[in-house]
Amino acid sequence: MAQLTMLRRFLDGLYKTGGVLAAISLIAILALIVIQMVARWTGEVFAGAPDYAGYCMAAASFFAFAYALNHGAHIRVSIVLNALGSKRWWGEIWCFGIGTALSTYFSYYAIKATYWSRLLNDISQGQDATPIWIPQMAMAIGSVLLAICFWDNLARLIFTGEHAIQSNAIEQEGEE
Repeated sequence: MAQLTMLRRFLDGLYKTGGVLAAISLIAILALIVIQMVARWTGEVFAGAPDYAGYCMAAASFFAFAYALNHGAHIRVSIVLNALGSKRWWGEIWCFGIGTALSTYFSYYAIKATYWSRLLNDISQGQDATPIWIPQMAMAIGSVLLAICFWDNLARLIFTGEHAIQSNAIEQEGEE
């Protein structure tokens, strides 16, 4: 039982770390925009700032996926699941199964794309000339976090009958 508690803490910490990295990426976007504005006002050029902001936006999105899933921030089929009544568990198994399969598939190819970008020394076409595998790492890590989160929720649903996703607004309105 203690091992399960430690695993639960580790996984929850992993998802929270993804959320923190997403927040840091958003702050980096703000910093890049401010630096670019200051550079323009002073007549300097900050080559590649829009590219770096784009990389940070992708990182923010992918790092946040797992954290957002557990906090009910993703679009879900709650209305349909609520309509299933006593068969809701089967509907959730179906949804988590599809989500798990797709996120695992995407993770595999995100890792593969990052690997090949590194192997081929692929460089971005913007002014920054960044090795593209560096920003792709955020996509690969974030998609792996999402896949882990889906596997975690699917296993919890199968073995305990409940998942970790917090209720969203639609489900809360129906309970009142």
